[in-house]
Amino acid sequence: MHRIPLFAALLSTALILPAAQASTPQEKVVYHVNDSSVARIAMRNVDNHVNASPEAKIVVVTHGKGIDFLLNEAKDDKGSFAPQVAGLKEKGVEFRVCRNTLKGRNLDDKAVILEAQVVPSGVAEIGRLQAREGYVYLKP
Repeated sequence: MHRIPLFAALLSTALILPAAQASTPQEKVVYHVNDSSVARIAMRNVDNHVNASPEAKIVVVTHGKGIDFLLNEAKDDKGSFAPQVAGLKEKGVEFRVCRNTLKGRNLDDKAVILEAQVVPSGVAEIGRLQAREGYVYLKP
């Protein structure tokens, strides 16, 4: 007599599991920038990524020379970085700057543009995002 309830339980589990497996986890990507000479390329990659996968959660983590494009008044031969950063921020991209790098250059958090968040350590932030939050790693 116990076979019918067991069969019903197994059948309902078999029907529920495919539906649960059909939902895909959110795409989460950390872009690592440690050289601002690739900042424009990195932001173009991020923009292309967001346009192809609008639901993706993207974080750009910078340290070392990579923070330069996220400092106030930062520009290169193509002009200010601020409009491109602001445009990506509007699309949900997060920018993070290493406080260790700032300290090493005798800069405080106010040197960083408002669109970026200062974190204690850029490399530790990348590790944390990968290990604890399931982000995949990309380096332009």
